[in-house]
Amino acid sequence: MAKVTSGIVVACDGSEHSLEAARMAAELAKAMGQPLKLLSVFPSSRVEKLVIGGAMPESIDEEVNSYGREVLDAARKAVGSTVESAEEVLLRGDPAKVILDYLEDNPGVHLVLGRRGHSLVRSLTLGSISEKVVRHASGPVTVVNG
Repeated sequence: MAKVTSGIVVACDGSEHSLEAARMAAELAKAMGQPLKLLSVFPSSRVEKLVIGGAMPESIDEEVNSYGREVLDAARKAVGSTVESAEEVLLRGDPAKVILDYLEDNPGVHLVLGRRGHSLVRSLTLGSISEKVVRHASGPVTVVNG
């Protein structure tokens, strides 16, 4: 059974678009009196590269945690004193799938994420994380064009 939650969740990856999304999410959380949650996903493609490169499990964990600290610190800095983040979540996997799973498991949250710029060809062939999330999200999503 899914948890019943509410609040504003911002997906963070350290890009300028995600930092702009964090700023907007903080303003939205403040205006709505909702908690702000920071969510980051360490891409499975980076884990695969580490494994292929011969990295040991503990060094992969260190890499994931380092990534999480860097990305979430940047998001906290972008949010500033607008609102305090209630929770920070660091997950691993395919970012679009993990974000969609998170939304499914946490009904009632409003997701804010940045639109990352891809070339037209890449966008048409692969699709972006934000496009996949918007198409399949089970709840409200705001995409910030930073």
